[in-house]
Amino acid sequence: MKSAYELAMERLEKESPTQELTDAQKAELSELSKVYEAKIADKELFLNREIAKAEEAGEFEQIEQLTKQLASDRKVLEEELAQKKSEVRTN
Repeated sequence: MKSAYELAMERLEKESPTQELTDAQKAELSELSKVYEAKIADKELFLNREIAKAEEAGEFEQIEQLTKQLASDRKVLEEELAQKKSEVRTN
């Protein structure tokens, strides 16, 4: 007798079968991840330095603004990455 989980997984597989990726697609996905990890790290490094400068100067409004910018920039880059990965998977 199958568990509810196994039955649900079978239904899910029927509705949207698992897509097998080629080696080229896997490599491209990996490369995209590396590129965007580097972009995010670069942005974080830059903005964290700016936040530290603002903290030293006691500019609390600027700290808040830079923190929001960091979160926003990170979200934009993550969304770009997700979009590009989706394109690779569908091609």
